[in-house]
Amino acid sequence: SYVQGVSDVPLLTKTVGQCLDKTVERFPDREALVFYRDGVRKTFAQLKEEVDQAAAGLLALGLKKGDRLGMWSPNRYEWVLMQFATAQAGIILASVNPAYQALELEFVIRKVGCKAMVFPTQFKTQKYYDILKQSCPELEKSSPGGIKSKRLPDLSIVITLDSKLPGTFHMDEVMQAGDSSHMKQLRTTQQSLSCNEPINIQFTSVGASACSMPSVRGAGRPWLLTLVLTLPQDYRVVIPAPLYHCLASVGGCMVMALHGSSCVFSSPTFEGKAALESLSQEKCSFIHGTPTMFIDMLSQPDFESYDLSSLRGGVIAGSPVPPEVIRMVITKMHMREAVVS
Repeated sequence: SYVQGVSDVPLLTKTVGQCLDKTVERFPDREALVFYRDGVRKTFAQLKEEVDQAAAGLLALGLKKGDRLGMWSPNRYEWVLMQFATAQAGIILASVNPAYQALELEFVIRKVGCKAMVFPTQFKTQKYYDILKQSCPELEKSSPGGIKSKRLPDLSIVITLDSKLPGTFHMDEVMQAGDSSHMKQLRTTQQSLSCNEPINIQFTSVGASACSMPSVRGAGRPWLLTLVLTLPQDYRVVIPAPLYHCLASVGGCMVMALHGSSCVFSSPTFEGKAALESLSQEKCSFIHGTPTMFIDMLSQPDFESYDLSSLRGGVIAGSPVPPEVIRMVITKMHMREAVVS
């Protein structure tokens, strides 16, 4: 259901793919994504080409419209690639907290009915492959795409982002799997998609069973409307927030696809120093984060050494914001056009 307040701007009736296609036509050579720490930069045209390749690859692996794919990773390019590739193919992306351990992961996979999981083999001390094996010991002796798990009966496909491990496809294999027939299948599927269909399942932090299913039509429009209607179309925004949460995946990536903004992801997980460095080096005009992220940035010992003159505003969301923090954000970070949500 949709609830809309008093506004002259109607809700969109386009799918994610249609929004991205239109923006690619308008700004093919503009940077869509920057993953600052990883050195990854993609224009809208490059993103679109790789999204189509990935979507065709997912279809080649046997996924189809309505299937669920779990994305379990810190912030990296492949997260956004899967976000748009699944939307193109009508596959529902489940955003999985990269800090989840075995019991939490098993709950999500069973609750959502994930047919596929995508993750790096390891990040810092988090060994994703080994964690999944606790619930799916069959993984190690399975053929890629042929997993048959007693505890996770829906899961059949595992895709790793770096090392090629037993029972998994590597992301490179997915990118190369689709041929012309799968691309044709993708185009046919796209024609059948509706903006009212769910594209994403997000789990909140308030309880084990709490999750939401945003559709294309309702995702992120109301709370960003005040901000985006006054923005230059070429604005650049730093995203230190995690992609598994709507502040980054919707407030960042969906707005990027809709309005042609450039998203700069400062680091795989939040680091105040990396966020400030990205703001300064990439000459960004906006930043979206939580109150604690802004407090951390303001508390950096070398805060005064960063050039934040390009910064105009952004979004502070996720929890209540102390008034003194808002004042410091406006005066010290030049965020005059801030939206507190």
